[in-house]
Amino acid sequence: MLLIPCPFCGPRAEIEFRCGGEAHIVRPADPATLDDAQWADHLYFRRNPKGVHHERWWHVHGCRRWFHLTRDTVSDRILAVYPVGSRSPLASREDER
Repeated sequence: MLLIPCPFCGPRAEIEFRCGGEAHIVRPADPATLDDAQWADHLYFRRNPKGVHHERWWHVHGCRRWFHLTRDTVSDRILAVYPVGSRSPLASREDER
């Protein structure tokens, strides 16, 4: 079982959380200008890397707050936990969209 360090409640079992998918997805500035393929790409296509990945997590059975987490998908090792709206302390500009 994965032990997730909630930045608000401290370490908790992963069953208390729900993963919200990839972090740092930026909504298009003018969605009305996108064609169907571009809009579908924005809504449905996400990276699924083997290695370091930035994710959104929701502490559904605790404080009910969202936060971001940087995790190695190979080892499940959590590398960083940080508030929504900020960059991962480990991220490079190319990693975040």
